[in-house]
Amino acid sequence: MLEQIDLTKKMTKEVYQEQMEHMEAQLAVLQRECKAMGIPVIIVFEGLDASGKGVQINKLIHPLDPRGFEVFAIKEETEEEQMHPFLWRFWTKTPERGRIAIFDTSWYRKVSVERFEKKLSKEELNYAYQEISTFERALADDGNVIIKFFLHISQKEQKKRFEKMLQSKETAWKVSKQDAKRNKEYDRYKEICEEMLERTETEYAPWMIIEAEDRRFATAKIFSEVIRRLQEQIQEVKDKKSRKTEVPGTEQKRMESSVLSKADLTLAYTEKEYKAKLKALQDELELLHSELYRRRIPVVLGFEGWDAGGKGGAIKRLTDAMDPRGYLVSPTAAPSAVEKSHHYLWRFWKAMPKAGHVTIFDRTWYGRVMVERIEGFCTKEEWQRAYREINDMEAHLAHSGAIVLKFWMQIDKEEQERRFKERMENPLKQWKITEEDWRNREKWDLYEEAVNEMIIRTSTSYAPWIIVEGNNKYYARVKVLETVVNAIEERLK
Repeated sequence: MLEQIDLTKKMTKEVYQEQMEHMEAQLAVLQRECKAMGIPVIIVFEGLDASGKGVQINKLIHPLDPRGFEVFAIKEETEEEQMHPFLWRFWTKTPERGRIAIFDTSWYRKVSVERFEKKLSKEELNYAYQEISTFERALADDGNVIIKFFLHISQKEQKKRFEKMLQSKETAWKVSKQDAKRNKEYDRYKEICEEMLERTETEYAPWMIIEAEDRRFATAKIFSEVIRRLQEQIQEVKDKKSRKTEVPGTEQKRMESSVLSKADLTLAYTEKEYKAKLKALQDELELLHSELYRRRIPVVLGFEGWDAGGKGGAIKRLTDAMDPRGYLVSPTAAPSAVEKSHHYLWRFWKAMPKAGHVTIFDRTWYGRVMVERIEGFCTKEEWQRAYREINDMEAHLAHSGAIVLKFWMQIDKEEQERRFKERMENPLKQWKITEEDWRNREKWDLYEEAVNEMIIRTSTSYAPWIIVEGNNKYYARVKVLETVVNAIEERLK
């Protein structure tokens, strides 16, 4: 791919000035249109050292409204970033709808620079490519325009630029020992980049190779490509709006077997049995929590279930045994305006624990395939692809070393009604019951079918669903604790 690039291409000053005056005005207009239409834009600059990424980014942002974009310079991972999954620092930087995120190097650093430095095994390299692919696909499916540039120069030109920078104190710091090594081993690094380009070339996130020896030619080509891609996306959004608007469907796919119906809701513990088991499990969890921190193992616990299913009580018994400095309970409510302006997984990525810490989600990302699906808050296409996106995210968490467990708190309809009435009659618990809770009971069958499909399609070896028989609160709390303790013990082995 790179071998076939003609690096001698040039552009005269006159032609450049004539083209740029027009393209800068075009780009400014397109930025405003993208903002008005809520189109998020991601522009990635990769390339060989000294190929001019910084110069080209400065040229690109010149006609843009600075309130509508942000530039991220990606270097080696910080200590904080090293304690999170690989893509965490990029998920948290994805743009709001209508904004532009520009990356001066990006997630591709892992499969280029870090690979060159032999920091990755073959298995880690292949998995990094897989994670990058799922990351870009999820963003593209959500409406992000992903524009990727690779700036290419020859070994001779690269060496010449390094020597020029080294002649001045103001620029010498830009040339590192690693830069010099990549120039010396130019062919090896170029082969690595070739493979990177070939393995990550997709219809939804294609690469554009930029002949960067002549800066005017490079700038004009970059502007032309950004303008073309933005125009295409704007037209696509307009065409989609002009077509018949899809009514979000609540139809259910009847599953061949019901997972929830197999739960034995007669399982119970007496108060005496409960107290004895609870104390023993909490004592054990207290010790295990310290070991998790020492071994830098993150834990992600997700709680879903019927209203009044006992999520809060189970979470309380878990956290009673933990050091408050080492866990976070993240309650998931309706998304805020800012959260709605991002991919739906963005707000959950932001809350993922760093190594050695525990995050407990009271309601989770599964709202997309339950509440949002049933209530019509997302399209059929969106909730259907969410199964794949969720499995990808959980696989990424597990691959990074996290223990991932998901609990469904199962009660029957009669027990739910009893608990609702109990809450209404108790002044200390009335805040827990709302009109919405009663309305949701009317859609019990719809929710039950959605939950069955959710569990079947997203229960995996690395992130299993645990159905907790919850009619007896004592039994439910003990089962949750036992499951967490067993999973941690198994990992520590």
